[in-house]
Amino acid sequence: MLAGQPIIILRENVERTRGFEAQRSNIMAAKAIAAAVRTTLGPRGMDKMLVSSSGDVVITNDGATILHEMSVQHPGAKLVVEVAETQDDEVGDGTTTATVLVGSLMEEAERLLAQNVHPTVIANGYQLGMEKALAVLDDLAITIGFEDRENLIKIADTAMTGKSIEAVKEKVSNIVVDAVRQVATGAGAGAYTVDEDDIKIKTQVGDTMHDAELIRGVVIDKKRVFEQMPDAVTDARVALLAQPLEVTKTQVKSKIKITSSDQMKAFTEQERESLKKIADQIAASGANVVLCQKGIADAVQYYLAKSGIYAIEDVKEEDMKFAARALCGTIVNKPEELNATTLGHAEAAEELPDTELTVISGCDNPKAVTILLRGTSQLLLDELERAVYDAARVVQDAIEDGRFVVGGGSVETELQLRIRDYAATVGGRAQLAIEAFANAFEVIPRTLAENSGFDTIDKAVALRKAHADGAKYAGLNVYTGAIVDMREAGVIEPERVKTQAIKSATETAMLLVRVDDMMVTQAGKPGMPGAQ
Repeated sequence: MLAGQPIIILRENVERTRGFEAQRSNIMAAKAIAAAVRTTLGPRGMDKMLVSSSGDVVITNDGATILHEMSVQHPGAKLVVEVAETQDDEVGDGTTTATVLVGSLMEEAERLLAQNVHPTVIANGYQLGMEKALAVLDDLAITIGFEDRENLIKIADTAMTGKSIEAVKEKVSNIVVDAVRQVATGAGAGAYTVDEDDIKIKTQVGDTMHDAELIRGVVIDKKRVFEQMPDAVTDARVALLAQPLEVTKTQVKSKIKITSSDQMKAFTEQERESLKKIADQIAASGANVVLCQKGIADAVQYYLAKSGIYAIEDVKEEDMKFAARALCGTIVNKPEELNATTLGHAEAAEELPDTELTVISGCDNPKAVTILLRGTSQLLLDELERAVYDAARVVQDAIEDGRFVVGGGSVETELQLRIRDYAATVGGRAQLAIEAFANAFEVIPRTLAENSGFDTIDKAVALRKAHADGAKYAGLNVYTGAIVDMREAGVIEPERVKTQAIKSATETAMLLVRVDDMMVTQAGKPGMPGAQ
């Protein structure tokens, strides 16, 4: 107070939470988000049904999708959602693991804060724990080669296990591995890189999931422009044109004065000849399929049909570029620029019956491929697409890094034991934080056991005993409840998935635990008078 007048520091619409209450708020938010996705973890995890305000329904057990569809308001919770999104962007899988791990780390931090351990000490301990965890992961990782198709399929299998599309897992895993290996490019010294944009996933309602196939080429959401054109072409030679196949309009306005019917006839005849010339140039190049980014004039369509050429107009630029990579062709601006070297090549091009799809397949050495998925409903197809995306990303990670780790809670149990041993060598209060960090990993095997209907304590203890006896690949078989060698069982995933999950979860927990003051501005809503 100054002369009896209050000093207003914060606006009236700012809501402030301080001290332990702020920390508790963030901890509760992180735990709530983790609890929302926890039941989806593992092969026997359940699905969530998400209904938007407009009535759109999504059924999935993909952590990133669930959190993306949730309307999260709490700022701390938004950071946890960001963890899942980052995990999905970087590695494509492990989103639920990362989210559950954040919740567990915050729960452990809550216990330490109740014991008056300073947030900075907790954050430093978590940092040391993370560095040790990454070192242990490197030690546990197993090398995998580009030619090791069997293990790559197992990695794809693991990514799709537990999804509602598990019935077609075997077939789709083979398709995914073949697709990724096809577009991988050598980077020297046995290393490979994969551009995820070189694999396109297309869906088509109809038939069953078992009808999924790998198209060594491109699938375009367009039909042929003219019914008289052939609906299928073999030995496809594809012209890729960026400009419209029409008479070019003049840059400036002009008037043509026609005084007789002969002049009119000559004018239309000349226009027709110009359009016929365009079609003739395409035919002369040897092309029997045309993909045009712009429109194709009716007359050109007619002449192309007479020459037995299959043509599509208004193809999206993205699809044009993808087709160029898949067919090993070159996009040109004008028909006169077409020749044998610019044309793309494929075994066949056809319009799928009763669909709006054109499939160009059978390329010799495509630099891009398409996975065509089919299913009886759009909801099922959406979930299948998400599963295939995850599988493609983890196979890509494994090929690029050449390293994988085992699943089934094995890695987490080993990390827990080794980090606890490491904590004893550090000493001081940091030891408490490192031990808490180690304990946080137990949430993964416990959740796997819980979601599978087994006693969580019994399975966690059995796992710890197996690892203490030297079985570093021991994990939980969620179907039988037995503790088995996960490497032999084929439950494996890329090292990058675990590394990213640990990094993003730890860093987010460190960020949240250090917050002791939250000031939330609420638009249009007056709050407390603020600090004085």
